[in-house]
Amino acid sequence: MDLAALYREERPRALATLIRVLGDFDLAEDALQEAFAAALAQWPQDGPPANPVAWLVATARHKAVDRIRRAATLAEKREAIAAEAALACTPNVEEETLTDDRLRLIFTCCHPALAPEARIALTLKTLCGLSVEEIARAFLVPGPTMAQRLVRAKRKIRAAGIPYRVPDADDLPERLEGVLRVVYLVFTEGYAPTAGEARLRRDLCTEAIRLARLVRVLLPHEPEAVGLLALLLLQDSRREARFDGAGDLVTLDDQDRALWDGDEIEEGHALAESSLRGGGGFYGIQAAIAALHAASARPEETDWRQIAALYDLLLRRHPSPVVALNHAAAVAMADGPARGLALLDDLDRSGALAGFHLLPAARADLLRRLGRKAEAAEAYREAIRTVGNAAERRYLERRLREC
Repeated sequence: MDLAALYREERPRALATLIRVLGDFDLAEDALQEAFAAALAQWPQDGPPANPVAWLVATARHKAVDRIRRAATLAEKREAIAAEAALACTPNVEEETLTDDRLRLIFTCCHPALAPEARIALTLKTLCGLSVEEIARAFLVPGPTMAQRLVRAKRKIRAAGIPYRVPDADDLPERLEGVLRVVYLVFTEGYAPTAGEARLRRDLCTEAIRLARLVRVLLPHEPEAVGLLALLLLQDSRREARFDGAGDLVTLDDQDRALWDGDEIEEGHALAESSLRGGGGFYGIQAAIAALHAASARPEETDWRQIAALYDLLLRRHPSPVVALNHAAAVAMADGPARGLALLDDLDRSGALAGFHLLPAARADLLRRLGRKAEAAEAYREAIRTVGNAAERRYLERRLREC
């Protein structure tokens, strides 16, 4: 059995259950690491168990008991006895429990008592298995700063006694925005990893879609829950066409659309329409944009004017620098690169996306299309200096050579 693959794919499920059982993020993470170390030593000789995830959870639980027993002071030992008794009464791990625990964990991580940045970072760390450095790069902050945010978030959950459960129906709406944002960012990290050689993390994309489905089951009439699921499915439908045989990035215009997943497009399109009928929020409008791309059999058939209009609506309802960037790119396709470049230059002067590689990359593309190759080359160099993903870097370097 490939333990490395098991770690990547099943760690979130096992960790979520251990956090529920142990009530402590750090203890759960440490115990699970010890369980994987034990598996590395035992499985090559004895063979893997019938249910590897359940074995890991049970072994980690025993490791945690051992840690509790080694508590140093008498007061700690009193607490340890109570904790150990609770652990001993924990039932065996079943598949349904493992699945439910991930949803419980995401609502715990997204509790309103935590700062928005802490919610996202904690979810990326626990549910997605990203390292502190990877999360820090995604937030454009130093690694030690992100490590301290994570420590404070875990401490607050423990000190405030934040419950490890899916909220009651009355509490769901106030928690929904944070949960949807985290699920979206989990998918984004899988679809376009912020750093490293991986061109796609399929496990994160699959997990995000699964979580989006669970949230929709909880809130079937919430347009934004429907819209997020639609958006993820429509974006995921293009996964097989996004890279060539050498692993290099293929832009949307150059993708072989026969490779797009028709089933995901069909389901996503129906969900996007349902979300828009319900009012069309942040995710519903983006899903409608993705549906327009998916409906075009050829790039030249894309309705860029409608896409630009939808981005304009999104920018007015949910203003943000990233939405402004996407709006400018759509305007460039609808009304010409000069018009889009003027919008990007305004955004660049604002400094709102300083250090974000997609802004200079977009400027470089429009400058290239306008024949201003020297300026385009400098913008490509700026994008290359800040990009973290290897496949994106190779694409930008190829464009730079063309200039």
